[in-house]
Amino acid sequence: MEWLAETLGIADRTVEQAVFSVILIGALLLLRWAILRWLRAQLEDPESQYRATKLTNATITITALISLLFIWIDAFGSLTTYLGLLSAGIAVALGDLLKNMAAWVYIMTRKPFQVGDRIEVRGLHGDVADVRLFRFTVMEVGNWVEGDQITGRLAHVPNGVIFTDTVANYTEGFDYIWEEISFTVTFESSWKRGEELLRQAIRSTVPEAKEAASEGIWRTAREYRITIGELESDVFIRVDDQGVTLIGRYLVDARQRRVVKSALWRSILDGVDDEPTVSFAYPTTRTYFDSPIEVANKP
Repeated sequence: MEWLAETLGIADRTVEQAVFSVILIGALLLLRWAILRWLRAQLEDPESQYRATKLTNATITITALISLLFIWIDAFGSLTTYLGLLSAGIAVALGDLLKNMAAWVYIMTRKPFQVGDRIEVRGLHGDVADVRLFRFTVMEVGNWVEGDQITGRLAHVPNGVIFTDTVANYTEGFDYIWEEISFTVTFESSWKRGEELLRQAIRSTVPEAKEAASEGIWRTAREYRITIGELESDVFIRVDDQGVTLIGRYLVDARQRRVVKSALWRSILDGVDDEPTVSFAYPTTRTYFDSPIEVANKP
């Protein structure tokens, strides 16, 4: 290796460490390939294959980092010197990487979200598709697509955002969230009949979720102090400029919001069509005159 050191103009020890590092990384990559090939032959379940692959990748990565540490530690003369340089320089140069690694440990242990959960972070909505050492991947929903349906894009987010940004989990503990639907009927309409139509539409269209949601809330309450209140659907009333607004509130699976709301609107439209005493309100202008209007005769 002396000729290589002379050619590159670096110390013999540094060349040896670089060569050992390349050999180590190559050997670990080869080992990873062999292990994954064996696992895929042994495991038929895609979920088991995924988890085994994640565990193998994490183990190989940690092994590589520790091994490289022992190879290169002598380049700094002593452990004390190494730790001093590490605290002074590497913490700055690798600050984001270290934060992402720490966040990965937090995600794996505290589980603010898991693969399959629907989350919102930094304005991004989606289903968690993968969690790795430095970042997690989200299958995006929403954006230019209405109704919380997938866009087809995979978004890669650094793990460190969980320490600096709010992460909202739609499905942690239980898969149901509250959703609302509202429409306005004219003042001349029978708002009581409109309320009945809305209640009937919710009962006949929205899948029953009270029992499943109650079980999920009970499990989640072991870890969090949560108060949900009544889980029954309900209808609320508000008076607006155009008429009486009816607001239906109901529990729905977080991933079925658009499908359920579309079916609910169909039921409401059919009900209003068949009910002569209920009419939808829309922006209108009314003019009242104190005296009769005179119309001039024209030829």
